[in-house]
Amino acid sequence: MISAFDLFKIGIGPSSSHTVGPMRAAQAFVTSLAGSGLLGRTARIEARLYGSLAWTGRGHGTDKAVVLGLAGQLPDTVDPDEADGLVERLATDKRLTLPDGSAIDFDPTVDVVFDYEGQTPVHPNTLRFAALDVSGETLLMEIWYSVGGGFVLRDGDTQGAGADDVRLPFPYRSGAELLGMGLSSGRSIAEIVYANECARRPKAEVDRHITGVAQSMFACIDRGIRTGGELPGGLRVKRRAKALAERLAADRERNIRPPHEVMDWVSLYAIAVNEENASGGRVVTAPTNGAAGVVPSVLRYYRDHCPDATDEGVRVFLLTATAIGGLFKMNASISGAEVGCQGEVGVACSMASAGLCAALGGSNAQIENAAEIGMEHHLGMTCDPIGGLVQIPCIERNAFGAIKAINAASLALRGDGTHKVSLDSVIRTMRETGRDMGSKYKETSQGGLAVNVPEC
Repeated sequence: MISAFDLFKIGIGPSSSHTVGPMRAAQAFVTSLAGSGLLGRTARIEARLYGSLAWTGRGHGTDKAVVLGLAGQLPDTVDPDEADGLVERLATDKRLTLPDGSAIDFDPTVDVVFDYEGQTPVHPNTLRFAALDVSGETLLMEIWYSVGGGFVLRDGDTQGAGADDVRLPFPYRSGAELLGMGLSSGRSIAEIVYANECARRPKAEVDRHITGVAQSMFACIDRGIRTGGELPGGLRVKRRAKALAERLAADRERNIRPPHEVMDWVSLYAIAVNEENASGGRVVTAPTNGAAGVVPSVLRYYRDHCPDATDEGVRVFLLTATAIGGLFKMNASISGAEVGCQGEVGVACSMASAGLCAALGGSNAQIENAAEIGMEHHLGMTCDPIGGLVQIPCIERNAFGAIKAINAASLALRGDGTHKVSLDSVIRTMRETGRDMGSKYKETSQGGLAVNVPEC
């Protein structure tokens, strides 16, 4: 089962699969090295990046993330404002401090290798770490996969490795099972997810996490709205959220309130989050960094624009979104490098539409319908970032995903929950579509807008 603690991770931008995952994998490798008793013999560490991590890793800051991870940093605790300085100092000193306090020679330009030729038979986001002694002999080697949403898996481990042994009260694996358990228990989807979460952790810890996720999402929107300037990376993309917010506020003061005004506010919220993500700021994976703006913007829409919004509604929204995101993660993928952007913005839209439908009082059947609509109209969406940066078309794509989510929830609430295409069918279709999609459309920047729009 996928927990809210797994799905909603607080980390840094610009990418969950290219930044958050590699940082976690690198930190896990040095932890393994320390546990093996080989630190004293280690003279050099090499990290090799393959597949999508090689092709778009520079634009996504994968090399920076690996360096931070090898230095012992983790995405949820590293200070985004100090991360660049730490990487620059290490690059200048060319020394890496190991967990036991000793230091070895380490040059990121040499020891972090972008391997464009290596094969990736297991997953397109593959990393290989090796610790070498003074003679160049390998002391320890590990292969890791960054499988989307900040999730990482070491080669040889199973998907369930490290999972707890708790017997969950509602062990659903599909949308049909989730609906069936709701009918038999009389519980809402949010209540089912909450019962599972509380079987794993103390209730107070679960409540703190849900509250913390919501607060972090809202804080990210606010930071994005306050901050102007230009995004890093070379495309010279100007941040728009601050100016957009100022124009919307000015229109309100002049009593200019067009019917579509709320759409502009929702777009603003999503753009603010994804500009923060593109700049390497603090964001919440939802379910990924590249799609981090959809769920927060729709949640903010619920809180600030729906008349009967409550704190309980925010909680219900996030718990329900957890169930939907978990179904996609378990039965398909949330990795753009594996299935394209349908697995990122598409899944985020499905999660947000279900969450909003639940917060507005929808039944379980209506919630499942909303989630299905949200994904159905993202099927086949490619991941083709220009310059390998999570900026164009990623930022605006989140805004449109958020608008679609609100529309999907509204359509579902107008119905009675009955519909022809099930959520499970859409999840299966998304997985198959991703399998058929050419690799150049899956976060390699070798197709689509990435090659048809000049970077200058």
